[in-house]
Amino acid sequence: MSMRINKNMKAEGGFTLIELLVVIIIIGILAAIAIPMYLSQRQKGWQANVKSDLRNAAVAMESYYTDNASTGYTNDITDIEGANTYGYNRSADITMSDPVAGRTADLMTSYCIEAFHANNAGDIWSYDSTVGEPVAGAC
Repeated sequence: MSMRINKNMKAEGGFTLIELLVVIIIIGILAAIAIPMYLSQRQKGWQANVKSDLRNAAVAMESYYTDNASTGYTNDITDIEGANTYGYNRSADITMSDPVAGRTADLMTSYCIEAFHANNAGDIWSYDSTVGEPVAGAC
């Protein structure tokens, strides 16, 4: 009985050209949808990295101000970076400007810091102490 079934079965040699073209078209459509979304997510990640660094620098600036109330905020980013006691460590690929400090007589009473990510250099973010959060654009 099993011999009769095997003799009547037709051997199929593979896929037709139409079937392969349909699969390739479907893959192309999925790629056309997925690639722009992926690139958008990468840019959002770079922006989040810059905003996080700006917030961390702002915390360090406030610590600096607490310790140096007679002079106010600093206008040199190296005063809050690295081995200093203010705890700011810049992330890789982030370029940050020196704080632009607002003055009242000899006291620096406000500041604004600009930063951007190396992979997204055209997208500049700033942190202004009077606003209190990172915003898109320069100071």
